[in-house]
Amino acid sequence: MEKKEWYLEYEIHMNRPGLLGDIASLLGMLSINIVTINGVDDSRRGMLLLCKSHEQIERLQSILATMEDITVTKLREPKLRDRLAVRHGRYIQRDADDKKTFRFVRDELGLLVDFMAELFKQEGHKLIGIRGMPRVGKTESIVAASVCANKRWLFVSSTLIKQTIRSQLIEDEYSENNVFIIDGIVSTRRSNERHWQLIRELMRLPATKVIEHPDIFVRHTEYKLDDFDYIIELRHDPDEEITYDLVDQSSFFGNDGFSNIDF
Repeated sequence: MEKKEWYLEYEIHMNRPGLLGDIASLLGMLSINIVTINGVDDSRRGMLLLCKSHEQIERLQSILATMEDITVTKLREPKLRDRLAVRHGRYIQRDADDKKTFRFVRDELGLLVDFMAELFKQEGHKLIGIRGMPRVGKTESIVAASVCANKRWLFVSSTLIKQTIRSQLIEDEYSENNVFIIDGIVSTRRSNERHWQLIRELMRLPATKVIEHPDIFVRHTEYKLDDFDYIIELRHDPDEEITYDLVDQSSFFGNDGFSNIDF
């Protein structure tokens, strides 16, 4: 029988000497392998486990329930957030009301890049929006995640170095293995009908599309926020407000003396 992965997370009430050893010994007696282990947030520990049968997990759960020093908080098939929590030692913040919105601060760029890379590796259509103020690291994180996912990235519209607005792609650029990056402000304020025709073509392509400033994008197009699979918010600090008051000012576009590129 093929082995299956599980995610175990427990809260520690009394971190006595030998506690981890006791749990590791228990897993060994039940023939459950530990794949990865790490502290997760405050006073919690997470483990990726590997075992052959569900009965092993049921026995583990019943025994752990008798231990007074810990409380099991999660025992389930691992989700993407679980894998990243074990890898980085903390959970990605998720909006309580909108489950598809995830929040990061600039100090967590490594976690953000890892998260997006895992999304980029998934096949098929995926529409991802990323909010954030200028120069917080949105575009750079998308490019880094594309590299980690071994994907080619293409700027459909951008202000990373020069203001780029593309109206067509060459044949080999219409690849499902590409990550298409669209700046919602540039596309809605500085584009033409040929550019929008290209965006509509890409929206029908079973590939990953990442749209910076999705709120501006949906405000001026037929697309809605409900069309997005994930919304990512990136801030300099947790209390920063993401606002578009400067949209009409050149500083928001990051103009630096370079000319526009339109091709």
